[in-house]
Amino acid sequence: MRTADAYEAFALRGLCRSFRHFTLRDVSLTLPLGQIMGLVGPNGAGKSTTIRLLMGLIEPDAGQVELLGHAVPGDVAAAKREVAFVTDDMRLFGMASIAWHMRWMASLYPHWDQAYAAQLLKRFNLRGEQLVKGLSRGEHVKALLLLALARRPRLLVLDEPTSGLDPVARHELLAELMDIVRDEQRSILFSSHQTQDVERISDQIAFIDRGRVVDVRDKESFLERWRRLSVDIPAGARLPELPGVVDLTLGERLATLTTDRYDQDIEGRLAAAGAQVHEVQRMSLEEIFVASVMRSRQGDRS
Repeated sequence: MRTADAYEAFALRGLCRSFRHFTLRDVSLTLPLGQIMGLVGPNGAGKSTTIRLLMGLIEPDAGQVELLGHAVPGDVAAAKREVAFVTDDMRLFGMASIAWHMRWMASLYPHWDQAYAAQLLKRFNLRGEQLVKGLSRGEHVKALLLLALARRPRLLVLDEPTSGLDPVARHELLAELMDIVRDEQRSILFSSHQTQDVERISDQIAFIDRGRVVDVRDKESFLERWRRLSVDIPAGARLPELPGVVDLTLGERLATLTTDRYDQDIEGRLAAAGAQVHEVQRMSLEEIFVASVMRSRQGDRS
């Protein structure tokens, strides 16, 4: 195994996996230690399949997986000692209390942090004596997250972790996740279709749709490169060829132009062509995601 400063939190290279009605195609993603990656996609896009491959729960038809420097699935047991995984369909023992689960996890994991677990218990408004069978869906999710976080894993893998949480609990969880990576030696893979959550906490963002990675880059690049421009085009004027035009809607005089390669030179080229730029709008991550997916799907049809 390589030294800690020589490997990523994980590396997926050319992953492919076929099922009867779905195929994951050529997925390549890497996450440096100390960062959070948001994996964004609609339901059925391949987020959970990608995570199951990463965790060694299923094997790829092609491609390679490394998890904290370990080859998966060959050395997955060693890798998982420092990986915690939470998905919203996990279930705890219904007749046992939260405190029982905490004691059980402490007996299994030497890095279990009891003081941190007690802090999370209070922060998530849970009680140790609560039986799992009496927990609401949101409380169950928070209990799962408590048990994962208090292990102090080097990589935390979360599949739709905010599902079922109320707004306050979501805020508390996201703040906790951002705090985890402050020592730059812990990382998080955060799968969600909630773009607001991903935009708030992620360093890296990957868009996935229909089994393929549509785009992946750091969050700031996404937000800085994408713009929507409202442009007045006088009669007889023609729009110049512009880089990165993802969508163009033409009215009688007013056009709406979306680009993923914005710089101020675009406005100068439009002005030179006789067009007047009325407004340049920044786009939310949700808008960028939808535009990226629609462009990818149009490419598939062409």
